[in-house]
Amino acid sequence: MSARLHRPLAGGRGPGRRHGRGHGCRAGRGHGRRPGRGLSERGQATVELVGLMPLVAAVVLAAFTGVAAFAAHEQAGAAAEAGAVALLQDRDPSTAARHALPEAARGRSRIRISGRRVTVSVRPRVPLLARRLQATVTADAGAEAGP
Repeated sequence: MSARLHRPLAGGRGPGRRHGRGHGCRAGRGHGRRPGRGLSERGQATVELVGLMPLVAAVVLAAFTGVAAFAAHEQAGAAAEAGAVALLQDRDPSTAARHALPEAARGRSRIRISGRRVTVSVRPRVPLLARRLQATVTADAGAEAGP
């Protein structure tokens, strides 16, 4: 009888090796690390996530600022229109404009009356940029009466 030698192939696979339970590997996966995957790539996803966090925070803040600015513009427009209507009805335009604003926005607003023009400015509620942003809307209560 001739003795046949079995030499394992690269990666530990060959006729003499069995995969499955009890051998420390998963079936069909081979032994050891995957080629091209060194220890230097461990934690790469974590590093990329940490590196992207400032960008994600900036995008979220920009979106929040845009929504807050739009809301402030809408609030100022509604208040200016209410003030102009009050002028047409011979009521106090400043009081009408102030009551048209939500309570939370009243402290962040400024109302100016000039002739038949009502101008309302509202600062949006943004944590970092609140003092630099302002939505201003002007409403006219019709044409000035001529001579």
